[in-house]
Amino acid sequence: MQNVQIVAACDRQIERAQAAAVRFYFSAGEMLDAEDLDFVDIVTRSSAHLELISMVAERGLAIICQKPLAADWEGACRIVEISEKYRTRLMIHENWRWQPWYREARAMIARGDIGTPLGYGFRYRWNGGAGDEPYAKQSYFRQLRRLIIDETLVHHMDTARFMFGDISSIYAEAARRNDHIVGEDHAILTLRHVNQMIGWVDGHSLLDHHDSGPSPDEATFEGESGSIRITNLGEIWSGHQKIWTDDFTSGYRGDSVYATQAHFIDCLETGRPFETEAREYLEKTFAAVEAAYASIALRRTVEIAEIVSAPDS
Repeated sequence: MQNVQIVAACDRQIERAQAAAVRFYFSAGEMLDAEDLDFVDIVTRSSAHLELISMVAERGLAIICQKPLAADWEGACRIVEISEKYRTRLMIHENWRWQPWYREARAMIARGDIGTPLGYGFRYRWNGGAGDEPYAKQSYFRQLRRLIIDETLVHHMDTARFMFGDISSIYAEAARRNDHIVGEDHAILTLRHVNQMIGWVDGHSLLDHHDSGPSPDEATFEGESGSIRITNLGEIWSGHQKIWTDDFTSGYRGDSVYATQAHFIDCLETGRPFETEAREYLEKTFAAVEAAYASIALRRTVEIAEIVSAPDS
């Protein structure tokens, strides 16, 4: 980005920090004390988020932080409380909603191309979780007690909220197919929105799409006067006619990471609210993830309000 400069980086593997910036550090505290920064981008695993966000918030710096926000509900609530205590602007890096085909589909639905929306479905397929050594690029996934919902299908829940409004309840089923992992690697979720829209999310990491494309997703959105579908090639179709083609040929999944970070910078410069501001993300997206896991444990539909209004929340 022309208006952003990475001036320093910190990593426990110092060669990674050295590769990212001219000034590099092993200690986050040392970096924060030594550098004059406008914001910090936290890209660690969720187990480190509370400590790092606390350190940055105390210094009054803005933060963009990777998801999952925390390992559990209590930790996520504490993070948001700390950011609010220090009046720190905190955005969760949730990039799925910034994939260009979903932005375009939302615009089509908003202008009435399919009439009044009736329902939707997301289908996620990727084979990185198969075999004796699954998740080769993120091997720590094998030990996570919460896996495909927490790490992947949260994207689809957040995108559904972006497209159709807040989620009111969830029913979830999940299974562990690969014995070489701890958490679930296949889940099906049924979501009901506040406006009574109903949709589903079906995902696992055991099978690839037949066509190689920029997305592991397929999606369908139906309305009273028609439907549109998104292919894993990043194309939007209406019936047998392709009505939108993905022109983003570089970057991650339609260059959605760049779009997410550009939104963060724009909001810092203009004062506009983040789309995934911490409190809203906690109570509307992170709470939906919690509701999904509660549904699996309780074997019933769980209301988002049950999570947000719990005594220890």
